[in-house]
Formats: sequence, C-alpha cells, structure tokens
Amino acid sequence: EKELSEPIETRRLELRPVPEGQGEDRAANLPNSGAEYRAAWNTWMRHGKNLLGPEEYRALNRGTDSGGGYLVPHELERRLVQALEDENVMRTLANVVTMDTDRDVPIEEDTGEAYWTAEEGDYTESDAKFAQKTLRAHKLTRLMRISEELLQDAAFDLEAYVVSNYGRTMGRKEEEAFIAGDGTGKPRGVILDAQVGHTAASATAIAADEIFDLYHSLRRPYRRRATWLANDSTILALRKLKDNEGRYIWQPSLTAGQPDTLLGRPIVTSNYVPEIGAGNRSLVFGDLSYYWIVDRRGRFMQRLGELFAKTGQVGFRAYQRVDGRLILTEAVKVLVHPES
Repeated sequence: EKELSEPIETRRLELRPVPEGQGEDRAANLPNSGAEYRAAWNTWMRHGKNLLGPEEYRALNRGTDSGGGYLVPHELERRLVQALEDENVMRTLANVVTMDTDRDVPIEEDTGEAYWTAEEGDYTESDAKFAQKTLRAHKLTRLMRISEELLQDAAFDLEAYVVSNYGRTMGRKEEEAFIAGDGTGKPRGVILDAQVGHTAASATAIAADEIFDLYHSLRRPYRRRATWLANDSTILALRKLKDNEGRYIWQPSLTAGQPDTLLGRPIVTSNYVPEIGAGNRSLVFGDLSYYWIVDRRGRFMQRLGELFAKTGQVGFRAYQRVDGRLILTEAVKVLVHPES
C-alpha cells in the first residue's frame, strides 16, 4: 500500500544505513582515526615533519595522500562536516552520502502499467523504463596562510581555527554550487534541473495566487516533505502577501530554532537563489532530499612550509571532492519570471 501511494517515478537506488555498532568499528580501522594519528597531525600542522618523532611519523604516514598532503583526522573531519552543514543550507535538506568512486544512480522513469484481465485471459506486457544519472567528484580547494608566531603559540587553538575557516569558506562555495551551479567543474545546482511549476505574470513581482499555483504544481506525495527555498529579498516580498480574505499567507515560527512556514511548509533562506527578476527562477518548492550530495571519502591538507617563508607565514592547501545532482526532477518545482 505504501509503494502504491508513492509517485510513479520515485523508486530509486537507496544506500543501506550502516548497522548499529558497525560504524564505530569501521571508523576505528580508518588510517586517520585514533589519538595517535591526531597528535601526529597536530604536530605536523604546527611544526612540519622535522619535529615528528619516529612513532608520530609512522602514524601520520598512514594517512598519506598521493598529492603530498595528509588526511584530516577522522574526529576533526566530523567537526568539519558539521561546520559545512552550519554554513551550507543544502547539506541540511539534501540526501548526503559518501562514495569512493563515481556512481551511476538508476532512476525508474516509467513503472509500466497493470491491467484488468479476464479469467484465463492473456497477460498484457508492460515493461518498466530506466535511466541513470552519474555522480562524480569535483575538486573544491582552499589555500590559506597562518603566521609562524600563531603556529608556535600553544594557546592558539589550531583545530578550532581550521574548522571555522574551512567550514565558512567551503560551505559557502558548496551552497552556491548546490543551488545554482552549472555542472561545469562543479556540482549541478537544483535550480537548473528542477521543473517549472508556474510562470509568474510579472518579471518584477510575485502575486499571492502564484504561490498557490506553484504549491499545487508539485504532486501531493512530494508536498508532504517539501521545503520552500528563496533569496532573502524574495522572502521580504512573500511576507507582505495576503490571500483573498486579507490574511497573510506567511506564518512566523512559534518555536525558537524552527523555520517560518508558507502554506504550512517550512521556508529556508539562501542568497544564492536568484532574486525576483526577468527570466529568473526566484522560488523553489519541493522535496530537496531528492537532491543528492556525494562526498568522496576523506578531506586532505598539505603544509607548505616554504611558499610563504619570506613573509614569515606557513601555507596550508586543503581540498575535498564532492558532487551534487537533483536525482528526480519532478520532486522539485520552481517559479520562473518572464523575460520582460
């Protein structure tokens, strides 16, 4: 019954969760896990390889990257991911998975048909149709420098600084790509692949009735988990809209930490959604869990001791590989404005 009540095109590949208790065991076996590796990594970050003892050197080399850097410690990486989520609204709404290679995700575009058949009658053949979308890995990089004095200062919380700096800069860049990226050298944003739910009458405004049109353009099963996504300037315009009875359609949240709602569904702000304007897709509504964010396992960092030596600074080159794609286009609809 649950299967029959779902949209026709929703059946897709799902990754099975790790059974309870196994995640910790697997983490313990990672090359970048444990207090020994973390201590070696911190020594390397502050002082380079020269001050590493034999045990630290062996521990650190477990996480060696082919590009010359080292895996960020597993415990710190979890904090980095949390920082990315804090800075990136799409990571809180999308389906985030970790993969080691490119992945072809099969999508059932057409389930076929069932037919009423007379007793002893011939069955009518109806095949399902499948397509696939490939999730790859795009490289996101960050080059920063820290003064030698700060690195030598034991009171300077190097881990907290790395988490904060990495999270802010990487998170903003990820969010921009996950929402409006063109797919060239970066993830493809949700706005590009979402279906047009309604075309506004004006290039410079949104009417209250058009919000209802967009809401009902999304099929009922997707509306149960749908979220609105809009630029802050668009949200200001939406807060002023009233229905035919003169009531505001915007409903402020009554609980701290919970989003406001529009027609009963939560609304989230991102300034990477285009503003109201000619030809723009200014309002997104849909089940954003159908947008998949794929992290390649591990985030790496390389210490550049000589690059900025003349200015008394040490450089750090960090990178991660990630992709994002809307797996099912009918699960998300957008409001588009006419060109003029």
